[in-house]
Amino acid sequence: MNMRKITRYLTGRQFAYVILLAMLVFNLIPFFWMLSTSFKSLAESFQTPPTIWPNNPTVNAYTKVLVYGNFPLYFFNSTVISLSSAVFSSLIGALAAYGFSRFFFKGRYFLMGAILASQLLPGVLLVGPYFKMLATVGLYDTRVGLIIAFTTITLPFSTWMLKGFIDGVPKELDQAAMVDGCSRFGAFTRVVFPVIAPGMVATIIFAFLLAWGDLLWCLSLTNSESMATVTLGLSRLVGQFRTEWPQLMAGSVVAALPPVALYLLLQQHLVKGLTAGAVKE
Repeated sequence: MNMRKITRYLTGRQFAYVILLAMLVFNLIPFFWMLSTSFKSLAESFQTPPTIWPNNPTVNAYTKVLVYGNFPLYFFNSTVISLSSAVFSSLIGALAAYGFSRFFFKGRYFLMGAILASQLLPGVLLVGPYFKMLATVGLYDTRVGLIIAFTTITLPFSTWMLKGFIDGVPKELDQAAMVDGCSRFGAFTRVVFPVIAPGMVATIIFAFLLAWGDLLWCLSLTNSESMATVTLGLSRLVGQFRTEWPQLMAGSVVAALPPVALYLLLQQHLVKGLTAGAVKE
């Protein structure tokens, strides 16, 4: 490799690093501004020109959010609803994905296409029927109702994602397990399921994030303060004539902690799951 090629290679890498650095800064600026505003007083948050970092940092916004507000209850509701929905949709999706991957039946491709097409429907078109059904069976304004709603919303995504992982598991493993005496379900739980465990983790994380950040369904399918979620609590800080910016930013910072912590704890499994599903023999 001559000097011209080396110079061209280094220039290309440096250009790529500059682009990546610019994208990183562009994505981190909103989070920095959110963190900075959360430590400002209400008067300073409206100051013009705005201060990059608060002149007199204070934690009053965090105190109001965590101590005097109902955010602990909101966090409990969001955690229970999001985690339950993610686990249920992943488990049910794994069973459905196994059926699509291992069995060939009439209408198989049509049904798979219908499941994928259901993801194209906007949530605003579905929230009305869900409201009617949950109100009819007495599950409106309940955690169970929200869990059922979010499970059905994330189920198509979970099914399609896990099917890709199961397709990568050789069918001979199932057959060997059944030869040794396992049933079809036993072969799935004892052989296939442990192999696709990283894929399950990745699916659970994505389903959890989808349910955690939703506002429309929580707003439409709940009514009482005791059933409110984090997103609903944050939206109520935005008033018609006044917005509590420090509290809103403090609540946003705290609301971002559980997804970030979940990602950091399961990062290794998430990367394994994504790379395992990326290549199929």
